[in-house]
Amino acid sequence: MQPVKAYKNQEFLMSEEARAVRILCEYVEPDHRFRRTGVRNTVAFFGSARLQPGIGTDGHDWYAEAAALAERLADWTRERHPVAERFYVCTGGGPGIMEAAHCGGARVDPALNVGLNISLPFEQHLNPYVEDERAYQFHYFFMRKFWLVKLARGAIFFPGGFGTLDELFELLTLTQTGKVVNIPILLYGREFWEGLVDFERLAARGLISPEDTGLFRFVDDVDGAFAILSRELQPHPPVSKAVA
Repeated sequence: MQPVKAYKNQEFLMSEEARAVRILCEYVEPDHRFRRTGVRNTVAFFGSARLQPGIGTDGHDWYAEAAALAERLADWTRERHPVAERFYVCTGGGPGIMEAAHCGGARVDPALNVGLNISLPFEQHLNPYVEDERAYQFHYFFMRKFWLVKLARGAIFFPGGFGTLDELFELLTLTQTGKVVNIPILLYGREFWEGLVDFERLAARGLISPEDTGLFRFVDDVDGAFAILSRELQPHPPVSKAVA
């Protein structure tokens, strides 16, 4: 019997001992595909997987507004930027707000959608507005979050639950500590976010610095969000070539 090569040994690759290999794959394989497809700049949309069309609070139809904002951004970048500098609509690839953003992007060009999906026992499935070439499937949450932030030049947070809050506070922490460059971070729906998190109280108690409340901004409509993003989004600088 011919011995199995290590990199073809499925039993080993799915073992606890090979976890580091699987984690590395979720870095290297997406990196290769992003480079191959020319995806360098994204606008990341975050929000609940449970919000469906027509279901909203505080006078908002969150799904419709996320779709409208993504559509305007996709149309704007297609008209304004060369292909290498375009901004892609990036989400976790699932239903709810993620689907809404990709629905809006697809109205302009489905090739501008990037979906970073993850295997979960419920709720999560790849929405139909992401083409196969720019659809990714993750096992590890932290690798998925890494890529959601790594290419992002702007981030919009619609109302959401534990996952959305996790993503928001991780991005704020990375920005606060200088681990990522400052990008426009928008909290969509002031009434929702101020009723959920008392940021001013954190500052008043000395738990964050007063200037930390300037890491993000509240927006309440598509026009306001689009005005900020279209004014402030900047593509990643060109990748410098390695010295021979």
